[in-house]
Amino acid sequence: MDIELEIEDWPSGAWEALAAACATAAVESEPVLANPRLSVSLLFTSDAEVHALNREWRDRDKPTNVLSFPMLERAELMGLAVEGPPVMLGDIALALETCAREAEAKSISLEHHAAHLIVHGLLHLAGHDHVHSDAEAEEMEGLEITALAKMGIPDPYDDREIKE
Repeated sequence: MDIELEIEDWPSGAWEALAAACATAAVESEPVLANPRLSVSLLFTSDAEVHALNREWRDRDKPTNVLSFPMLERAELMGLAVEGPPVMLGDIALALETCAREAEAKSISLEHHAAHLIVHGLLHLAGHDHVHSDAEAEEMEGLEITALAKMGIPDPYDDREIKE
């Protein structure tokens, strides 16, 4: 998976390496993401920018920690041939101030929380959801826990706080 990374208003850090590690762990946990043609846009930005995106695209007038904008339906993704030109899977945006507040409230590093949200966003792009049913939420959370464990990051749901 190719990741197009843009960093605005985030502190310096190994964000590119973190994004690559998240993509690898997500691919190992959700094989539909393993198609080498896939490309993802990942934006590390401010609450103000995520607020504007959330208002424009989701009619929610507030910032949130992560937004995902899939460009393929899950059926399209599952049927995507391995050979061919690159295909944009979708866009993910992370909001610094919200992520930092949540990380502090959970007593975890910003990097660990950002990793969780990147994996979460990638799973949304793969067609997973946590809103429509408890079963879907449990499946998605299980995939997140598995992916993060591959990175040495503990279960983010110990406190059972739901995001997005």
